[in-house]
Amino acid sequence: MKKSIILIFILSVFNFLHAQNFVSDSLDLESSTPKADKLFKRMWYKEAAQSYETELNSLNRKKDKKNENYLRVLKRTGDAYFFNTDMENAYRIYDKLIATYYPNINPEYIFRYAHSLEGIGRYDEAKRWMKEFAKKTKKSDDRSKNYNQVEQTIEDVLNIQPQFVLHNMSINTEYSDFGPMYYKEKLVFSSAVDSSNFHTRIYHWNEQPFLNLYVGDLNAIESDIDNTEEFSKKINTRYHEAVLTFTPDHKRVYFTRNNYDGELGRDKKGTNHLKLYSADLVTNKEGNEEWRNIKELPFNSNEYSVGHPTLSSDGKLLYFVSDMPGSIGGTDIFVVDVYEDTKNDSISSTQYSKPRNLGDQINTAGREMFPFITDKALYFASDGHLGLGGLDVYESKLNEKVFASPKNLGAPLNSKLDDFSFIIKEDSNRGFVASNRTTGKGDDDIYSFVRVPVKEEKPKCDQIVRGFVSNEVSGERIANVTVTLYDESGKKLESSTTKLNGAYQFNTILDCDTKYRVEATKTGYSKKDKSLLTDKITGETVVALGLQTVDKLIVEEGGILKIKIGIIYFDLNKSYIRNDAAIELNKIVMLMTQYPKMVIKVESHTDSRSSDSYNLNLSDRRAKSTKEYLISQGIASDRIESAIGYGESKLINKCSNGVQCSEAEHQLNRRSEFIILKM
Repeated sequence: MKKSIILIFILSVFNFLHAQNFVSDSLDLESSTPKADKLFKRMWYKEAAQSYETELNSLNRKKDKKNENYLRVLKRTGDAYFFNTDMENAYRIYDKLIATYYPNINPEYIFRYAHSLEGIGRYDEAKRWMKEFAKKTKKSDDRSKNYNQVEQTIEDVLNIQPQFVLHNMSINTEYSDFGPMYYKEKLVFSSAVDSSNFHTRIYHWNEQPFLNLYVGDLNAIESDIDNTEEFSKKINTRYHEAVLTFTPDHKRVYFTRNNYDGELGRDKKGTNHLKLYSADLVTNKEGNEEWRNIKELPFNSNEYSVGHPTLSSDGKLLYFVSDMPGSIGGTDIFVVDVYEDTKNDSISSTQYSKPRNLGDQINTAGREMFPFITDKALYFASDGHLGLGGLDVYESKLNEKVFASPKNLGAPLNSKLDDFSFIIKEDSNRGFVASNRTTGKGDDDIYSFVRVPVKEEKPKCDQIVRGFVSNEVSGERIANVTVTLYDESGKKLESSTTKLNGAYQFNTILDCDTKYRVEATKTGYSKKDKSLLTDKITGETVVALGLQTVDKLIVEEGGILKIKIGIIYFDLNKSYIRNDAAIELNKIVMLMTQYPKMVIKVESHTDSRSSDSYNLNLSDRRAKSTKEYLISQGIASDRIESAIGYGESKLINKCSNGVQCSEAEHQLNRRSEFIILKM
């Protein structure tokens, strides 16, 4: 999985401070991983994760999970992956953490677990854990309201009408490219591409070069750039520069940089924070324009970070991101007034108001980042509002200087990984966004996009109905379900069948603001119907249906209905039915008596020990012995279509001939299966 460099530079200090609120409790314990802890504190998360994994393996071999140090190392390992956007490994570790210590776990880890589930596309599970997070935090964490509301669910976000067509730009490299910003007829962006001729300074976290600013000419349709070159040798340094904005006259730039003025500045704990700087465009003696008068802004601090600037169209409001005192969450969006002394062109004449937090309409207990302001809306990235995973891009409409409730812009603009650095020209509906989605060229790629306006309402109001069917207990989507649409009088209008992902759609064009009914049926499941009222405007009505099997013994595995009972044990080398096996088989007898039309087949399997021919013969005798027992208990022979032994030909794990396996692993292969053919 790609690992976004925004979590390495732009988010690094922010993440570090936010993380301490939740993981510092584990630091008080005597550490058995001083090297890993040192790497973690320095935010070298990739190396820290490797070191913690070594310690975890050692503790697992000792089977010492009650040791407090095991909890500490487990949390730290998951955090190292999480802060580096490695959601597959973050899920793997957090899943073990939740399984071992839930419910006695800090709710923040439930939140991170849910985010890691979103990051690998398991939205149903993520939704359940987000609700659990909301239940535990209630009013103590404003992220709860986003995951405990009736108005919008993850399905609603997934079903947002696509508005964007994306194009991966030619400038993208194997490294990180992000932070686009318009500059006259050009585009400035940040990149970690190695452009040095001699010695390359490497950022240890992910072994990429430090970020610098580059500029290129926009093509005619503003979908790509060419003639790329370094933006400014005066602004670029040996450390990170990224994310910038320009005044309306393009004579001043505000940009983000490490706290660096000849040497790195650090706080009392040794952390190097981010700061905002400005520079003026001046004409030198040779008549060439260059950026000079580089100065840091007065509301910077050595004790917290400030970055991600964006200016209003009149240049009077400067928005930025910070974790300064008064922040609601990990990082918040703030704004200051910019006062210019028109009698003096010197940058020293610029004054700024005290920073103001945009409040909980925009900011959450999570991270709000990468703001971009237009005359119509504020766009920003966040992981605190309801989204698809990682950072998503949101739009907050601006009406008379008041920001509306943020709206997720949906897929394909947003993905299950990080999507951020959104900019747009509202008049042309063209813009750029950055993402570390897996289909890109590098860690972070810049995409140009065209925003397609939502279709205007037609005079005639039409609706279609679509949705999905899932298991009410497990939440898993169900394929091959017959879904039937009826009108209010009960007249059948159309039938459809769910696809592999459980989705269905009716082609019948329906009336708006009208009542209908949807019914779902499938063999082995109880019938489910649901009334609906179509929307009042042209569009779609989404109807989700949940099914339950007719009996708890009936399950669906890989699209096949089976009767699940306890393990049928046989004595060594024997095939007769023992008393404990009879108890389990009697459950099948009762179920088949309850459903007299049920027809099954019996399959018996062995592990790989003993010869192939012996196992095949033994399993076949056991399958037929099982059938004979069911018949002896009153089940008609024609209701058992077949009873066949497959020996070791259908192993469900690696334990084939010659492979060393535990007794428990071999036991998984010694099984009897009862497959339902009819009901």
